[in-house]
Amino acid sequence: MTDPLEWETLDEDVAYTCPGFDVIHEDVRLPDGTETDFDYASEPPAAVILPFTPEGEVVLIEEWRQAVKRVNRGLPAGSIEPGEDREAAARRELAEETGYEAGEMEFLATIELANGLLDAVHHYFVAHDCEPTGEQELDFNESIRVGTADWEALVEDVKNGELRDGRTVTGVLQYALSR
Repeated sequence: MTDPLEWETLDEDVAYTCPGFDVIHEDVRLPDGTETDFDYASEPPAAVILPFTPEGEVVLIEEWRQAVKRVNRGLPAGSIEPGEDREAAARRELAEETGYEAGEMEFLATIELANGLLDAVHHYFVAHDCEPTGEQELDFNESIRVGTADWEALVEDVKNGELRDGRTVTGVLQYALSR
């Protein structure tokens, strides 16, 4: 049985494609019978990692974000490759972006960050006992600096608005609330 709020998709095509995401255009029928169109960004599911060193520091990345024209401090994250399970993707992305490897990987949550605009699904993991073991293996369009932060200081940065990256704020708050 369908929900009475459900929209009916009449037609769908890819309006634009680029590395990282597509823009989908749909013709839809609303519950009251009105026909209109709807566009949204579509991207593969991603793994987001909250990595802790054995000393309790959080491994963070700093990366230029062209859309907001500044360096962004946040958690390592990346797309899950076709056929790859989400924990394997979390381990791979942590190693590629930071050069750290996790001892234990714990699933935290699955979150849709902006489901009015895009279909992104982010699977959050907490990585424990992370140790630097190698070099970064960055994608062609990544420039990343790696550092660590005290957990309590990171939570304070979220509270006072110093940390603005949505994926990171979500992960920090989810973990803080689950403890």
